[in-house]
Amino acid sequence: QVQLVESGGGVVQIGESLRLSCTIFGHTADNMAMAWFRQAPGKEREFVAAIAWSSGGTVYPGSMVGRFAISTDKFKKMVYLQMNSLKSEDTAVYSCAVGMKGVHGIPEYYAYWGQGTRVTVSS
Repeated sequence: QVQLVESGGGVVQIGESLRLSCTIFGHTADNMAMAWFRQAPGKEREFVAAIAWSSGGTVYPGSMVGRFAISTDKFKKMVYLQMNSLKSEDTAVYSCAVGMKGVHGIPEYYAYWGQGTRVTVSS
């Protein structure tokens, strides 16, 4: 069983940066993949980034390349999402997820989810 707790959300202004954290409680395994998804009000869930726990290989959708970066700290059992040059359209609830079926952006393949942390980007 794995539990995930996100933190680091808040209110920031356009152009600022923010780093989200996800703490993993429970067993970790080399075949795990970690991901961040987000859901804005009235919109569908959107894939943000994913990383292989063992190799550190990353996957991003084209729209996130260059501004967002996912990373891990295996010793601390943490997953991070560094977000730079934030825009108003980045306002959403950001959730981390864990799966064992590859590193990708398909939410159905991630078995464990956190409750999410809210990010609001204001002008």
